[in-house]
Amino acid sequence: MYVGNLPYSASDADLQQNFSAFGDVVSATVMTDRDTGRSKGFGFVEMSSPAQAQAAIEGLNGQSVSGRALVVNLARPRDDSGPRGGGGGGYRSGNGGGYRGGGGRY
Repeated sequence: MYVGNLPYSASDADLQQNFSAFGDVVSATVMTDRDTGRSKGFGFVEMSSPAQAQAAIEGLNGQSVSGRALVVNLARPRDDSGPRGGGGGGYRSGNGGGYRGGGGRY
């Protein structure tokens, strides 16, 4: 399941604890920025059965955690979410390739 709008202080253990009320949690992971290690504000939880997952969605979606309304739904596979670059190695065709100045992206 996808869990969004998490408080930035949320940990894997927090997710595990919140979802364990609805059944056996197989895995609970808060996604973090690989450079800073800070939470991205969303994560994924896997329950041991579809019925437990549905109960967790019904029980937690929209619930307030640290002042933030959780968004909980079935995670969609990556390949169903539309194109993600691809084709030209992730670069848009016709951009001349490489670095072209173009303002401070960072």
